[in-house]
Amino acid sequence: MTLTRAQPLGAGYPVHLPVFEGPLDLLLHMIEAQELDISVVSLMAVTDQYLKTLNELEEIEPGALADFLVVASRLLYIKSYHLLPKPRPPVEDEEEASGDALMRQLMEYRQFKEAAAALRAREEAGLRVYVRVAPLPEVERRLDLSNVSLEALRRALQRVLQRMPAEPPLPSVKTYPITVAEQLENVRAYLRNAFASNGHGPLCGVPFEALLSRSVTRLEVIVTFLAVLELVKLQEVEVMQDATFGEIYLAPASPASTGADRS
Repeated sequence: MTLTRAQPLGAGYPVHLPVFEGPLDLLLHMIEAQELDISVVSLMAVTDQYLKTLNELEEIEPGALADFLVVASRLLYIKSYHLLPKPRPPVEDEEEASGDALMRQLMEYRQFKEAAAALRAREEAGLRVYVRVAPLPEVERRLDLSNVSLEALRRALQRVLQRMPAEPPLPSVKTYPITVAEQLENVRAYLRNAFASNGHGPLCGVPFEALLSRSVTRLEVIVTFLAVLELVKLQEVEVMQDATFGEIYLAPASPASTGADRS
């Protein structure tokens, strides 16, 4: 298969992995079509290859970078969903459960059908404006403009426009120096120090939010999240949660379980 060269830094970025070689969008298509198992694909290797390519370039096209981030975020979502444990559904009669689900779907379908009919009636009647139900809050006026004239505002606008350049500067993209491999070591060191400070470490583990709060930029948060997923895949880190939507805690995996899995 011929690799796409329309946007070599975008969705058509060529990926070289032990289980796949080709453009990034083809990798996503094969995973979504269940032709390739996401668990055997290392997103850390894909990210490291892309960051290495960016560091070798002098200029980066923002559109191509945005295309890559769209496909990469979709792969990240699929792998996160694959790694996280699935809640067990309650045991109940299959026939009764299917009947209840069908009833809910029919009720939702009826609600959508009624809403569509109401919108169609409004469109046919030429009613394209929706009135705000709640009244607007009254805001106290604190700015006194009694001494400001229209001529003074015009001169102020002229002064601002004269200071601005005629053409806006082109957007520039700054490459990020930290790779996923480096962030793996940072996360390992952070967990090791947290659990070595008082002998046994925190009772429930290190809060995942506290780990992410150490990041400065959004891209660093993404790289840290990829590093945590890779450590979970390598069975070096255990993830705990007491309740649904509760705080997520991280802890180093016990040597016994890690050794048993790798033997």
